[in-house]
Amino acid sequence: MFALASNSQDWFSRKSEVPKVEKLAVVLDAAPPGHEEIRDKPKRRALAPELTPKAVIAAEARPKETVTTPVTKHPLATQPAPPAPTAEEWAFAGNYPLKNSKGYRYTWGKQVRSMMGTAVEGPDSGQVRFRIEIAPDGTLAKLETLWTTSSVAEQLARQAIGRIPPLPPTPTGKPLTFERTISFTPFATDWPPIYDDDCLPDPPVFTNPFAWDGKSPQVVHVEPEPIKKLDPQALEECRKQLPQNSIEAEIAREQRLQNQWGSSKLGK
Repeated sequence: MFALASNSQDWFSRKSEVPKVEKLAVVLDAAPPGHEEIRDKPKRRALAPELTPKAVIAAEARPKETVTTPVTKHPLATQPAPPAPTAEEWAFAGNYPLKNSKGYRYTWGKQVRSMMGTAVEGPDSGQVRFRIEIAPDGTLAKLETLWTTSSVAEQLARQAIGRIPPLPPTPTGKPLTFERTISFTPFATDWPPIYDDDCLPDPPVFTNPFAWDGKSPQVVHVEPEPIKKLDPQALEECRKQLPQNSIEAEIAREQRLQNQWGSSKLGK
């Protein structure tokens, strides 16, 4: 026991020698039957060649391809000529003297437009404004073009005026002078007039007090005369001869008011 005790320190410090085992890894490369010769080889990715400054400048200067969307042509708008005034309409126009023969002036314009044909959207459509003078017997005494937006429209209107059938005498038995715009477009319609206020006097015409042509002597501007009130009995007699407005005229008036003033309900 003393011998064991004396050698215990060496015994505990002694380590058993363990044989070292080297690690061995085995890799198997199994190929499908019949394809033993195929082996996966690493694929090399082709690298883009570096651009030289000249190549970069040429690439930037190359025009870029633009994709254009084909434009689809819409059908042109058209508006056929209105029917010519009837004999009843001319009979009314020849006997209505109020407002510088208002009925006669409208019927004359409708007669001209009915003889101009169909208006087609395009450069040939447009408007022309004339100053006309009708002799007391209904014949044309003077025709002057004030302005026009289409030479074709003016030519067609002048041809129609030259072929107008004989017209009735003017309502007042005097020469009738007025201005009239003929619209030869597919987007404009010459609506019938409203006769409700034809018995009321015309409002005063505004004149510029500073207007001067530079040639004629300057005169002091005269204030317009105040509007005279009609006698109630004369006003009642005048209203008896007013014709009834057509449905087309009422629709046109409501549309003009709507376009001018709008509606308070639409903004809410």
